[in-house]
Amino acid sequence: MNLGLTDKVVIVTGSARGIGAVIAAEFAAEGARVVICDINAEAAEATAQTLRDKGGQAIAVETDIVRADSVAHLVDRTMETFGQIDVLVNNAGVVKDSLLIKMTEEAWDAVVDVTLKGTFLCTKAVMPIMAERRSGRIVNIASRAHHGNPGQANYSAAKAGLIGFTGSQAREQGRFNITVNCVAPGFIETPLVRALPHYEKIKAKTIENTPIPRLGREEDIADAVLFLASDRASWITGEVVHVTGGRYSN
Repeated sequence: MNLGLTDKVVIVTGSARGIGAVIAAEFAAEGARVVICDINAEAAEATAQTLRDKGGQAIAVETDIVRADSVAHLVDRTMETFGQIDVLVNNAGVVKDSLLIKMTEEAWDAVVDVTLKGTFLCTKAVMPIMAERRSGRIVNIASRAHHGNPGQANYSAAKAGLIGFTGSQAREQGRFNITVNCVAPGFIETPLVRALPHYEKIKAKTIENTPIPRLGREEDIADAVLFLASDRASWITGEVVHVTGGRYSN
């Protein structure tokens, strides 16, 4: 299936490693021009170089997405290099888990700011460019945690807020032929997850509660993102695609 992504310019936030890096790699493999956006400059450049080594077109831009000036630099650098912005994937996020009674204000602010303020600033910055061209795709990475997870009041609230933001922007920006959608991953097997002290126990419990009995792969999320960013999804907006193997709130 031709996704029509050749030469599209794609910004993926938080893409130096993990799910974001895999999303960026799949876009590059489809012929898109990719901007690796991350607060870790060294890791971002390494990821961009890996894509270039494979024949892709990619640049790295160090970005703190909770700062408007840093986001403005990201957009300026992208436009200077590639001349357009077709797709924004708001992937960046942080996790600072604890029970609410032990959760610090700093932990709350860090998670909510990266997920919500970062998405707000990045989306606001690219929207005039997309609106002028009357074309664009925004894909926000939420989580099945939007249903509410114990020990993740900050993360669950932020991801639920992201879904509300997605619906709002789908309605605001549709007249410009801009679609705005969410992908809500389930439990994804990443290097960070495999390094958890109780990984095997967590894995077994997750599989037991998942209708398709395996952990998710980073590629599962990337595949959904690329579809929503493609010409094949031009009349899909305001949606939340749960990529969870059928596992929702339990």
